[in-house]
Amino acid sequence: MRRPALLGLALSLAAWASITGPTEAQDYPTRPVRAIVAVGAGGTGDVITRILGDELYKRWGQPLVVENRPGGASNIGARACAEAVPDGYTICIMPGEPLAYNQFLYKKLTFDPAKDFEPVINLFFNTQALVVNAALKVQTVDELVALSKAKAGTLSYTAPSLPLSLYLEKLKRERGADWVAIPFRGGGDTTNAVLSGSTPIAFLGMQNFISHLQAGTMTGLAVDGAQRSPLFPDIPTLAELGYRGNLTRVYFGLLVPAGTPRPIVDKIRADVAAIGNDPAFRKKQFTDRALEPILNTPEEFSRFLVEDRLTSERVVKEAGLQPQ
Repeated sequence: MRRPALLGLALSLAAWASITGPTEAQDYPTRPVRAIVAVGAGGTGDVITRILGDELYKRWGQPLVVENRPGGASNIGARACAEAVPDGYTICIMPGEPLAYNQFLYKKLTFDPAKDFEPVINLFFNTQALVVNAALKVQTVDELVALSKAKAGTLSYTAPSLPLSLYLEKLKRERGADWVAIPFRGGGDTTNAVLSGSTPIAFLGMQNFISHLQAGTMTGLAVDGAQRSPLFPDIPTLAELGYRGNLTRVYFGLLVPAGTPRPIVDKIRADVAAIGNDPAFRKKQFTDRALEPILNTPEEFSRFLVEDRLTSERVVKEAGLQPQ
């Protein structure tokens, strides 16, 4: 085909896209939308997805069909998202591991975290809290360090997040704390282990401990947020305690397969943000669950992911981990 003909065809396609794009978004969705959730049923990301689905149904008139794809450090769900048809009828809810960390922990991924997804909106940070069994009778991190020295070899901790484990290991190395890391087995098991005293220290999602902190059976020593949690304003942040190490937050973002039409991306983002920014929804579904709503734009989410990958790389190097 001659160059003028190619140019004419390109201009015609561009004109067609400019006409049909907004109409496509205005009519969207005309059938059920699949939501791939890269964690198991009952987890925080799954629960919030289902709650959002109920609200989106009121706006869309179409159900959000949740499809849990847990496993492989969330790589299974990420791959399913990357391989989905980019027509707007698959959205994906993923934590930070497949989007940032896993490329530095695995020699080979079946997806490209920077190219295979289109960021839509980052939903929330999941506030992580350093808690102890109240029977330890400590109120601060300093007191916990001192107790661990006095009871050498008797205290253990668990944490699901690499940077939070590094925080506790850094205290152990720099201040002579004496505790042992125990493999993380899930929020419910960890909560029971803290309550029983078998693993009296945990750095985990605060929502697992809310009722126990309120009842006084656990004591909160620190949170990983930039600000104190409104649920427990007496618990300081790591930054307030002088921690300046590399730290990434636990978050859940909404993405779509790369190539999804931008008008549809914008519509999904606008509807989810409107729901999340409703004061009643925000308080009940985010704040009261110890979640910090983010609800940013696709561009802001993209920039956040770039920075998070850089920090994740530094965290992995600091831990001395090699890709497996």
